[in-house]
Amino acid sequence: MTETMQSDQTVRILYFAWMREKTGRSEETVQLPASLVNIADLIGWLKTRGPEYEAAFDRAEVVRAAINQTHVKPDAPLAGAREIAFFPPVTGG
Repeated sequence: MTETMQSDQTVRILYFAWMREKTGRSEETVQLPASLVNIADLIGWLKTRGPEYEAAFDRAEVVRAAINQTHVKPDAPLAGAREIAFFPPVTGG
């Protein structure tokens, strides 16, 4: 298969903790542009959707992601994703 994603891929995106506070939503369903290949691409695209997303992903290097409830790295492909979750790193103390 040469194309990593279809242009009509719709995913549910979940936001947790301060990600939820900054975006103003806990979840949304979006249709992903075909140009998005991986989590890093998705974050870049989300940041263009408004100041609330830009604020939420301002420190994208610390944001964690999961695809279909499995933790993934920024280069993880979006193909086959039904649900993508974003959350800040967990700190304990």
